[in-house]
Amino acid sequence: MQTPDPAATEESVASSEGIEAYGYTQELSRSLKFSDLLIYGLIFMVPIAPFAIFGSVFSQSGGMVALSYLIAMIAMMFSANSYAQMAQAFPMSGSVFTYVGRGVHRSAGFVAGWMILLDYILVPALLYLAAAMAMASFVPGVPLWVWLLGFVVLNTVINYLGITMTALVNKWMLVAELIVLAIFLVVGVVAIAQGRGQFSFDAFFNPATFNAMIVFGAASLAVLSFLGFDAISTLAEENAGTSRQLARSMVFALLLVGVLFIVQTWMASMLVEDPAALIADGDPAGTAFYDAAGNAGGPWLATLTAISTAIAWGFADALVAQAATSRLLFAMSRDRQLPAFLSRVNPKHKVPTNAIFLVAGISLAVGLPLTFLPDGLATIASLVNFGALTSFLMLNVAVVWWFLVKKHSRRWFVHLVLPTLGFAVLVIVVWNAQVAAQTLGFVWLGIGIVLAVVLGLTGRLKKHDPLAVFDTGLDQEDAR
Repeated sequence: MQTPDPAATEESVASSEGIEAYGYTQELSRSLKFSDLLIYGLIFMVPIAPFAIFGSVFSQSGGMVALSYLIAMIAMMFSANSYAQMAQAFPMSGSVFTYVGRGVHRSAGFVAGWMILLDYILVPALLYLAAAMAMASFVPGVPLWVWLLGFVVLNTVINYLGITMTALVNKWMLVAELIVLAIFLVVGVVAIAQGRGQFSFDAFFNPATFNAMIVFGAASLAVLSFLGFDAISTLAEENAGTSRQLARSMVFALLLVGVLFIVQTWMASMLVEDPAALIADGDPAGTAFYDAAGNAGGPWLATLTAISTAIAWGFADALVAQAATSRLLFAMSRDRQLPAFLSRVNPKHKVPTNAIFLVAGISLAVGLPLTFLPDGLATIASLVNFGALTSFLMLNVAVVWWFLVKKHSRRWFVHLVLPTLGFAVLVIVVWNAQVAAQTLGFVWLGIGIVLAVVLGLTGRLKKHDPLAVFDTGLDQEDAR
């Protein structure tokens, strides 16, 4: 008789028994289907995300913007596999905090959660600020801070009303974004056919400008558009299906949005009127994509794509970003690694209300002062990627450690080859990130390590340790 794979056996137990098998109580509402999870991930990544940063990626990559997005997608696919594996092993909220903490060690889990918290905490403020700037350009009579405040209040109210309401809003917003993208692609094809653009594959490879390090550097910026597939994992305790369903939704969302990113940036690159100037001068105003759209269809298309970006970033994306961040805070608080009030769940709406309000408060505290700085958006954007990519590095290590070292898995390709490749690609991307992001990111990492040591010395990393039964050689029945 064939001996069952221990990792697969535990995955089955986790999927069938839910978080109760790990000593927790199911408090959040399990109401999300596969389509809800998929839409949530697509909305978080924003199918039209390249609209906002197209010019910067184009300039940094020497015009090979589609290649940069392809590299970024491949890098994220490796990490998506690691998320999928750990989501099935540990079907609970907390994302990398839970996966690294239970797969390696709780102190390492805290550091991983701390690093991705840098991304999750700052992303809502980044999105609100970008959307406010876009809206202010169309309605200059309204101060920038008013737009930002309006977006924060609206999203907080929707998140407070429950995950079902959030999921419903997400569906309508996704449809609207896809319609705008379809309009741009159709008009773009017509424009190229009529000679208002030049068909070429330079966006994938241009021998005149190609440099591997430059392209990987641009990919480190393009990765920003993909951040969000991982947020699906924070909804593990609101997933109505199995943990395998949660894992599939992350991979599918990343693959679908990656294809959309590559197609739209390829199209836009063929509609840029002066590629050499954009490469040389950059895109300080952030209007390169809108200018390309205007070249294809006229001012109406430029305006449509710009307004769509503002709504997608400031409303749809920020809505799910706030939801994901609140679930991460909820999970870390429940394990006594953040203040206890963040783990309180509203009995009516079944959401972590205090965590939602805290995220809103931080978004205002960070975003409002930046509305008065000329380079506020660049200041906050430089910090976002470093935290997420560092936590992804730790996640890939956790997969190897948990499945191969602890559980003696024999699935070498899934549990060793893919995580190792993911780790290697991410190291290259992080290494080529901006120096400012590296410096500030390592400072944040240092603070996280110090806090992890303090939590360890005070015993706060030992709370809720049902998984210790696996580490001591006991099985679940013995532990009970």
